[in-house]
Amino acid sequence: MAQYDLEIFQRDLEALGIALSGEQTGQFLRYYELLLEWNGRMNLTAITEYQEVLKKHFVDSLSLVKVCRPARGDTLIDVGTGAGFPGLALKIAFPGLKVTLLDSLNKRIQFLNAVIEELKLTDVEAVHGRAEDHAAPGRGRETFDFCVSRAVAHLSTLSEYCLPFVKKGGQFIAYKSEKGPGEVADAQKAISVLGGRVRESVEFTLPDSDIHRNLVVVEKVQKTPAKYPRKAGLPSREPIRETGKKPERQGAS
Repeated sequence: MAQYDLEIFQRDLEALGIALSGEQTGQFLRYYELLLEWNGRMNLTAITEYQEVLKKHFVDSLSLVKVCRPARGDTLIDVGTGAGFPGLALKIAFPGLKVTLLDSLNKRIQFLNAVIEELKLTDVEAVHGRAEDHAAPGRGRETFDFCVSRAVAHLSTLSEYCLPFVKKGGQFIAYKSEKGPGEVADAQKAISVLGGRVRESVEFTLPDSDIHRNLVVVEKVQKTPAKYPRKAGLPSREPIRETGKKPERQGAS
């Protein structure tokens, strides 16, 4: 493996209160290398510069610790995981997590499986499918302690994709930009209908940067009605909202 400057990465992790072993650090570096290799064959990310990947993908993913610190044995699903952010990064940093990476594009699943195999990770699976299908009874519905997503979708739409996966007492955590608070206000109706309640919305900047982030934490307080999520396309075309309200379509960055 090539030699990499880890000073900024380690400083960022220290700011988050995260300490990685040498093996975990090596896994992140190999993940970066595989991301670059596969990005030449498919469009995984527009961010490829070494320090930017560490900051904007890895550290950003691990910023979950601002609102919770997963425990060994916790189950987590990452909806619309893409190249594995945040779910696969969280799995590396918290190996005791049991992680499901869900994405609708099979090429991304192939990449994720290659990373999982290369890094010799266990208790993690990459699943090809849509949230509307995988959240059906008998599959992933209401079986997870945590659902996370960095997907580009308004919170009202994202809640319909994600809250059905969360068991009562669990949490759906959305990674958002600085526009998160406005989305929370627009999504209150959807979150309530889907069995959730906003616990907090935490604003911050990534360590040593001016990159604004917002983590919206939604607690699952009751079961999601059986009619949700609706069939493919409806959550984005017709989001649950107060009559007459039209939420902005800008999502996470």
